[in-house]
Amino acid sequence: MKKVMLPVKEVDLTAVKYDREQIQAERITTLASNSNLRRRSRLKKKRKMIEVLRNTVIPDVPMFIPEFPPQEPELGVVVVEEAGRPKERVAAALNCLPVYDAATCWDDDLTASFRYWKIRDFANAYRTRLATPSMVAEQIISALEDFKKSNPVTPFLISYDAEDVRKQAAISTQRFDEGNPISILDGIFMAIKDDIDCYPHPSKGATTWFHEVRPVKEDAVSVSRLRSCGVILIGKANMHELGLGITGDNPHYGTARNPHAFNRYPGGSSSGSAAIVASGLCSAALGTDGGGSIRIPSSLCGVVGLKTTYGWIDMKGSLCNAGTVQIIGPIASTVEDVMLVYAAIVGSSSADRISLKPPPPCFPNLSTPDSFRDLDSVRLGKYTEWFNDVYSREISEKCEDVLNLVSKIHGCQILEIIIPELQEMRIAHSVSIGSEALCSLNPHYGDGKGLKLAYDTRTMLAFFGSFTAADYVAAQCLRRRLMYYHMEIFKKVDIIVAPTTGMTAPFIPSSDPEAKSTNSHVSGYLMRFVIAANLLGLPAISLPVGYDKQGLPIGLQLIGRPWGEASILRAASAIEEICQESKRRPGLYYDILKGN
Repeated sequence: MKKVMLPVKEVDLTAVKYDREQIQAERITTLASNSNLRRRSRLKKKRKMIEVLRNTVIPDVPMFIPEFPPQEPELGVVVVEEAGRPKERVAAALNCLPVYDAATCWDDDLTASFRYWKIRDFANAYRTRLATPSMVAEQIISALEDFKKSNPVTPFLISYDAEDVRKQAAISTQRFDEGNPISILDGIFMAIKDDIDCYPHPSKGATTWFHEVRPVKEDAVSVSRLRSCGVILIGKANMHELGLGITGDNPHYGTARNPHAFNRYPGGSSSGSAAIVASGLCSAALGTDGGGSIRIPSSLCGVVGLKTTYGWIDMKGSLCNAGTVQIIGPIASTVEDVMLVYAAIVGSSSADRISLKPPPPCFPNLSTPDSFRDLDSVRLGKYTEWFNDVYSREISEKCEDVLNLVSKIHGCQILEIIIPELQEMRIAHSVSIGSEALCSLNPHYGDGKGLKLAYDTRTMLAFFGSFTAADYVAAQCLRRRLMYYHMEIFKKVDIIVAPTTGMTAPFIPSSDPEAKSTNSHVSGYLMRFVIAANLLGLPAISLPVGYDKQGLPIGLQLIGRPWGEASILRAASAIEEICQESKRRPGLYYDILKGN
């Protein structure tokens, strides 16, 4: 039956009712049989795809990439030149941070009140000869060697060369010996997700063969910017194969395990990036995010993940550089470390500068005692029915408690909002990311290579292959409607708040890895709150705010206006300060700075 949507400007938001998604714990296997093809068809119909994409008149023109209306300049920020050198942007971001108290930071008993070592802690230790990058490198190498003997196997990295790490660390140590470190990031150890080029490591996308059809000849732009700041790149982080999953399961190299609970997934697809940061082995890592792939694992692993505005970071040198929903972004243990890494990698490609017209990058000025004073004018938007649509109310209640504390301490307003057409948004995102992924992969996985992909991946690609060109165009018409709704919301509020995920880290099935399959029950809850930032290109940050009764981390997500990274970083910093006392040491944690 044909359905006709009202023009977006005629929709009566007061009449919108929340459409609770009916999630069934149905597993999809990848056997090429008619029964499974019929099952995919049934699942597709359940998700209303046929109704929304083919049986509906959508009276809006398509929006093929995010189009942002002009935004008001952010307040209380330090603006930098995008064309400047990465180390200059990092220096500017460093000057925006609160005064560093070296004595209390270094002497703190981490067992009494756990906290992660920050980038500034490492820099201070290097400057004062309490440690050197080479000493820390040996701690990391020793831990990674232990991983090879662990049961179950804990492969945070897919590609790693101990001698290359030692060489980079020795060069950094020499710079400190000479009193000439490049930046605050000099000697800081980072992992790079396996879909981002980091020469000479191959970029496999966690497959067994992708590096054969796409050899790496140089660093990705983002990686090159980090290297120019003195960062030590330890290798390529594990991930869900080709980024087409949100648990981090990988039958080829083993599944990275959640440092808070070894029998739980770390989340994906940037699984190794989040897990290695949560374990203490790296201060930060790079991930990619096309459907929550930075924020989901950051939430499940209890660390901070920043999804930047679409087009803010040059995607050249990544496997997902031709899509309209993906970005490269940082994962770190603290908001300030995310901000320092973000400062190093921010900067659009020449094409995005022309089409998107981004403003100059800026950072929140957190250096004064009244840095959070302006938060009393910040309006937080909360769609209560959506906010509470979680697997366990522990998640929404913890997030709500934290928001109430922020409001009480800093005077933020929490306003009720309505976000229409959430089901349509999920469909539009699925069609967009699926069609774009299939388009980029089609030239590469012929000649039987597709049969080497994991069952899970093959299932997703088969599902994506059922979309038509008309479906893709219809999805882009929905994108325009949803952009309008969100821009209207941002006239009333400054930040949209929600849990990052609707459930905490799910169990890793104990069955044979090849028998594992996609569980729509898990993916539905993990992806519930993350889609808008990808489809609409909005900035979003996930930060840990507490734990459930099983001791698993809970993440809160802040979604900002286009180019509004400074605003969400400021709010996240204030929330992090409130939640600091509740921080718990992960079950798997390495103190690579003190070596104990």
